[in-house]
Amino acid sequence: MATQHTFDVAILGAGPAGMSAACSATALGLSTVVLDEQHSPGGQIYRAIETSPLTDRSILGKDYWHGASLVDNFARSGAIYEPRTTIWGLTPPQADSHWQIGVSRDGAASFVDARHVVLATGAQERPMPIPGWTLPGVLGAGAAQILLKSSGLVPSGRVVVAGSGPLLFLLITQLARAGARIARVLDTTPRGRLRTTLRHWGAFALSPYAAKGLRLALEACAKAKFERHVDAIEAAGSTHLEAVRYRTGGRERSVAADTLLLHQGIVPNINLAAAAGCTVQWDAQQASFRPRVDAFGASSIYGLSIAGDAAGIGGARMAEAQGRLAAFHAAYVLGRLNAAEFKQRTQEAKRELAHWSRGRAFVDAMYCPSGTFTIPDDRTIICRCEEVTAGAVRKAIRMGCQGPNQLKSFLRCGMGLCQGRFCGLTVNALFAHERNIVPEQVGYYRLRFPIKPLTLGELAALPQTLQSVQAVVRLPASYTVPAAS
Repeated sequence: MATQHTFDVAILGAGPAGMSAACSATALGLSTVVLDEQHSPGGQIYRAIETSPLTDRSILGKDYWHGASLVDNFARSGAIYEPRTTIWGLTPPQADSHWQIGVSRDGAASFVDARHVVLATGAQERPMPIPGWTLPGVLGAGAAQILLKSSGLVPSGRVVVAGSGPLLFLLITQLARAGARIARVLDTTPRGRLRTTLRHWGAFALSPYAAKGLRLALEACAKAKFERHVDAIEAAGSTHLEAVRYRTGGRERSVAADTLLLHQGIVPNINLAAAAGCTVQWDAQQASFRPRVDAFGASSIYGLSIAGDAAGIGGARMAEAQGRLAAFHAAYVLGRLNAAEFKQRTQEAKRELAHWSRGRAFVDAMYCPSGTFTIPDDRTIICRCEEVTAGAVRKAIRMGCQGPNQLKSFLRCGMGLCQGRFCGLTVNALFAHERNIVPEQVGYYRLRFPIKPLTLGELAALPQTLQSVQAVVRLPASYTVPAAS
């Protein structure tokens, strides 16, 4: 780990937002460390861009290879890069202290201190719980992309892709170019959705995504057979996936399959921000929770910025602009830029942000997931860690369970290794549906550190200071660390 005692800026995540923020921060003379869970920079969108075994650059497309220049700039920026580093804690400054970031690397836990923190933790796939989704052979579409980018692997046999969203078209074309045999695409976009989103079409048509999206959609349709307006899906098989049953137009159908890839969009990865105490709000347009930030990425906690998809889904190019804005804001807060310099620096980044965000409302409205796939039937497992079904959650609600946090006491939902990442939105949707209230009234899990698994050996080896204890568990202000015997 980095040996410097305190950094000006610590950036958590090395995707497009994190790398962009690091380049801008170091260019302003700020000492910067980037803590990244992956083995190399790039995040999910540019994963393995330095080491991908795919020699045919057309498979992943030129948008993927745009990341190479960003990675090169990051490598030359002078920022200290710490890969293979799991972040499990984040403690705000107290009195004259700085931010304290709990990390683990190669089996050893330690702390990194920084005057300002930028969260660039990106997004995660929205859970798509269907009957049978725990069967071997059923994966998230993101997992298939990881295998393709990192190892050049494609699913063998008959592949079925199910869900909706622009990334679905990208995945289909990438897999098909790499040689996958896509037996069927089950498009869950509801009937009539295009008509209801026409009010946003004008802005989208002028966006940098319109022509690109149309080309991807046409290529995907040419490479695979689509079933439109699918409103029910089930993965079938005894010990592994054998077939996918689905319903469209009121008719039940089935297709033999060896692999089923599920995807219904991505949502901000809020666990670290929420556990740190940031205000988190419901975003009705993206049907997810996200941290509340201002135009420069500043969160509700002073000295903590959030950039990229971690603050709201916008894509890689938007994330780059947001990373720059977060770095400029950090420099301003730390006194490296005065007000006039700050305004001048942010103008170009704001214009870039406006350019890449144009048309986003159309995408959000077009591909907002339907209730059929956010509110599963009783037999569907929704908490994979604890194997809790939707029926068990409904029963707990009808017994008087007041919300997601009390549900932990009833069923342990949200208490497994994923810390609610795979069940949080589904639990929220079930409460809202059963009580006939909006998701914002239900709220989300109360998250606490450590948010990633931490061994007892790592915990015991940490220095026993008040700050180290508070990084793991919140304590009253009057608490003091006992003297060593």
